Formats: sequence, C-alpha cells, structure tokens
Amino acid sequence: QAQLVESGGGLVQAGGSLRLSCAASGRTFSRIFMGWFRQAAGKEREFVAAISWSGGSTLYGDSVKGRFTISRDNAKNTVYLQMNSLKPEDTAVYYCAADFGGGDIAAEKNYNHWGQGTQVTVSS
Repeated sequence: QAQLVESGGGLVQAGGSLRLSCAASGRTFSRIFMGWFRQAAGKEREFVAAISWSGGSTLYGDSVKGRFTISRDNAKNTVYLQMNSLKPEDTAVYYCAADFGGGDIAAEKNYNHWGQGTQVTVSS
C-alpha cells in the first residue's frame, strides 16, 4: 500500500528552524513533482513548495520564498523541507503531496496522493 509519511514537525520559537521529511513507500510515484502544502486552522490549504524528480526545478509559495528550501533524496524516496526564520504565521499542518498529474504545480487538485500531515507550531 502506497504511503507518504511526514515527520519533523514540532514547536519552535519565532526565528527558529525545523526540517520536515516525507518518506514515500509502497510504490513508485509519478516521477515528476512532489510538493509540500500547509493548512492553518480555519484556512484553506496553501501551496508551500514543489520539486522536480531531478531536483533541478523548484517552486515556492510567495510567503516562504527565501526562508524555506525543498530538496529530495531519490535513493531514500524522501523529500525534505528545510524551514528557517520561522514566523508565527507559518503555524499549520504541513502535508506532503505526490503523484502529480500535470497542470499547475501549485494546485493541490493536481496531486493524487497525500500524507497524513505533521503539525508545525511557531511561538512568538
């Protein structure tokens, strides 16, 4: 059974850093893009970042540009999200997304497989 398992979330003070991991298992997902999205309480899910299979192409949401870095290790079937200079507004459940079906890379509807999410809380 295909699985995406996120880890690395937690509580951090503003200005701190966290590194999220997303480990894929059970099948080979579409070898195009994998992404991270987040959803804060009471808000819609928001695009955070995406990365191509080779790692040579990345895309970031405007609110995280310059602070977050997405990377992947295909040998480990794992995608990472390094989050620096965290702000209280980064507080959300972070989801890993895979099986990109084409179209807008930043649109959640174009990803067909999701992890269960990991909570990130940034205190002021």
